[in-house]
Amino acid sequence: MTMAPALRKLALVAHVVSSVGSLGAVAAFLALAIVGLAGQDDQLVRSAYVAAEVLARAVIVPLVLASLLSGLVQSLGTAWGLFRYYWVLAKFLLTILVVAVLLLQIRGIIYVAVASLESPVSNTDLLDLRRSLVVQAARGLFVLLVATALSVYKPRGMTRYGWSRHHRPRADRR
Repeated sequence: MTMAPALRKLALVAHVVSSVGSLGAVAAFLALAIVGLAGQDDQLVRSAYVAAEVLARAVIVPLVLASLLSGLVQSLGTAWGLFRYYWVLAKFLLTILVVAVLLLQIRGIIYVAVASLESPVSNTDLLDLRRSLVVQAARGLFVLLVATALSVYKPRGMTRYGWSRHHRPRADRR
């Protein structure tokens, strides 16, 4: 099933905006997590973790979920399909991975933000969790960059399913 051209373009705009927006928001989160980990000023560290928590809950989670949903709509409503090309399937799986890791990390993000509000965070307080925020944000940014590159380069290669659908006689393709 393919979407009408106007609807397809609207879905594409929604997907590009949510995908690139999540990429930028994760980059901003990474910067805040680095400031929180390396910062020496208590006010700066506290502000960084509070801002990171707001950014994660109010911007990153909705954008990543919108990217997943709009990507699914795009794949199912266009000739690309979800299972026809390796790059589309890889992008979908990478986005699911980002969503899963993000949802697993959100508790820790909230915990660090609340802890930083209750008392100043010293260099050793919650060190493993604070390092984890930096590492996971960097990994998430890398995965989102890979997904973006896949969208731009669209490497060749059809899945077995896509190849069989493409090479079936026209009457059988419906």
